Amino acid sequence: MLTGFIALYIFMLAAFTGYEIIGRVPSILHTPLMSGSNFVHGIVVVGALFALLNATSVTEQVIGFAGVLLGAGNAAGGYVVTERMLQMFKSSDKK
Repeated sequence: MLTGFIALYIFMLAAFTGYEIIGRVPSILHTPLMSGSNFVHGIVVVGALFALLNATSVTEQVIGFAGVLLGAGNAAGGYVVTERMLQMFKSSDKK
């Protein structure tokens, strides 16, 4: 079982690594990166569903439900933003 300090260390390491990686991505690659990150948000939703279904107390159920709700909203919003960004690159054939 992970202790609180180990979990905090893993979280901080992941946040720092993500910040460093995203900071070095050229602007032209942000749209494909957004599309790829939507896949990760789908995995977050699956993990939140797993936590919700294995919850034994009301507090755990509330946290699991919030995780599912926020993860699903984040995934859906990511797809909307990606679609809008891709629309910018399509040629307009208005005559």
